[in-house]
Amino acid sequence: MNVNSLNDINPGEQAVVSTLLSTGSMHRRLLDIGLVENTVIECLGRSPGGDPTAFLIRGAVIAIRSEDCENILVIRR
Repeated sequence: MNVNSLNDINPGEQAVVSTLLSTGSMHRRLLDIGLVENTVIECLGRSPGGDPTAFLIRGAVIAIRSEDCENILVIRR
């Protein structure tokens, strides 16, 4: 099993959320948008500047900053 941060997922790839390392209000926000263990997440693309990145999470498109993606551990599908 290869665990990566969400930053390592390229556009078109899918992964499954393993662990959230964030704390405080950011941790709560990630949970609120559906990033819980075993959630499938798909990378849709990066902005022209490379940050943020758009992800498909439970049917919603969510943009997440690179610094926050580092705290989301995923397993590639």
